[in-house]
Amino acid sequence: MDVKEAIVKRYSERVYKSQKITNEELFQVLEAGRLAPSACNFQPWKFIIVSDDQNLEKLGETYHRDWFKSVPQMVVVCGEKEESWKRKNSDNKDFMDVDVAIAIDHMTLRATEMGLATCWVCAFEPEKVAEILELPGSVETIAILAIGHPASISAPEKKRKPMQDIVFSEKYGNKLL
Repeated sequence: MDVKEAIVKRYSERVYKSQKITNEELFQVLEAGRLAPSACNFQPWKFIIVSDDQNLEKLGETYHRDWFKSVPQMVVVCGEKEESWKRKNSDNKDFMDVDVAIAIDHMTLRATEMGLATCWVCAFEPEKVAEILELPGSVETIAILAIGHPASISAPEKKRKPMQDIVFSEKYGNKLL
């Protein structure tokens, strides 16, 4: 599978087989995240693997969807605020979220290539996650990546805005197409 095919096939799975993925598979996915680019190569990401049933149950209570309580494994993807690059001008923008998002995207595409499924979850209770995982104050949970073997093999059709609604020429609002 090439990158284009992985992009087309990747979707958010919400029904997983109960079997956990192997450590080898998991580390291949994590390696894809580790190799992601980041602003000034600061690499502010931290990956917490959650496979223990008790810890999965606790994390399952941080996002109130039934399907989330049956996820076989999770990668909690965090950013270290003290390790992220900040733009040095009037806005002082912190690129931690951007860098971590790129790493997550790399992991989801690698998982897809390997025949695994993922769901990128952001609507969790961050304070509870921090407490469960004993995160230091400088570490922020950006997303929880549910990962496992999909219960089915058919991906839903993607619903995306048409190109003419999102691409502009030279200035915002100038339609390209």
